[in-house]
Amino acid sequence: MPASAARTVPEPTTADWLSVRITRIETLPLKVKLERVAAGSTLKLTHRCTIVTRIHTDAGIVGECFNGNDDELQPAVMRLIHDEMAPLLVGQPVAAIEDAWARTRRATEPFLRDRRVALRAQACIDSALHDALGKLAGAPIHHLWGGARTEVPVIALGGYYRQTGDLEALADEVAELKAFGIHGMKLKLGALSPADDARRAEAVRRAGGDDFMLACDANQGWTRAQALEFAARVKDLRLAWLEEPCHWDNDRADMAVVRAVAGIPIAAGQSELSRFGCRDLMAAGAIDICNFDASWGAGPTEWRRVAALAQAHQVQVLQHLEPQIGLMMSAGVPNGFVAEVMLPWRDPFFYRLIANQSARPFDNGRYRLPAGPGWGMQLDTDYLDSVLRRD
Repeated sequence: MPASAARTVPEPTTADWLSVRITRIETLPLKVKLERVAAGSTLKLTHRCTIVTRIHTDAGIVGECFNGNDDELQPAVMRLIHDEMAPLLVGQPVAAIEDAWARTRRATEPFLRDRRVALRAQACIDSALHDALGKLAGAPIHHLWGGARTEVPVIALGGYYRQTGDLEALADEVAELKAFGIHGMKLKLGALSPADDARRAEAVRRAGGDDFMLACDANQGWTRAQALEFAARVKDLRLAWLEEPCHWDNDRADMAVVRAVAGIPIAAGQSELSRFGCRDLMAAGAIDICNFDASWGAGPTEWRRVAALAQAHQVQVLQHLEPQIGLMMSAGVPNGFVAEVMLPWRDPFFYRLIANQSARPFDNGRYRLPAGPGWGMQLDTDYLDSVLRRD
């Protein structure tokens, strides 16, 4: 562990930690260029961006977390945190997380505002508040939420499109994942024809073997007819799920048809902004798995509400990406499924910014949850400072 990682966290005392209050909020924007382009059906990513948020308290404890945010939204998210949200929270109890969430929710109300900005600002604060409360209580987040698991199965995003040698590269990537301790891939597809993408899924299944978890993510790239054609072509591949198979504008109804006809579990939710959109997906019978994104949709507090709704609909949940919170979140609810991760080239922050974690933290397809309080993370300040200087 780098010496710079030893960020001292005061031990919780028997004093009334429920009265501990917020003194200030700090944000740090980070951006690094990816080693290669990550291309899916409707996306093309060249950088990984995040915001580190710190909640300072009058007890000396600092709650901190980092949440993924698009590069173009980072400045607006941080301005909103400091100009509108922080003044509502300074002096308020750390433990009053629901009240803090309600206070920051006001920023979503201006009619002409891009609500994505306000929701992501909410998520930054909410995530750091959960860490602060966990540190005050001396317990990991998933234990505070009532979960007792010590390990979580993981699946990695992968199979991004390449210009040449795609099928061979997929087989190599499966081998890389297995060597890294990850025994599953969520394969990107939806940019090609159903027949061509089915061949890509077949290549992953051949390379991975029967015990390798295979899910597919079309990123809303297909019509309903195309999604049904793909599902028919891969019916013998035992997909763990098919994610966002249909175009966004009628996805709720189209996914319900695909789910009913194809017999493959359907996942969606990351494109929704609130629990209400996720509720409507469930009520429409469109999904088996909800992958709502806490970093895009107002934080872990809202994600827990989605999980409760999902349990009532017999739907499983996972956090879309962001394993620094998603691992514990999946372990903290009864219908938590797996956690999504990525390889280091695609998610440098998870592997470089968290100091108290092995460079290869997975074993036999699982991740052992940290026992430290809050999110269990100690940030590597040397790496943090180097990225800030780079910008």
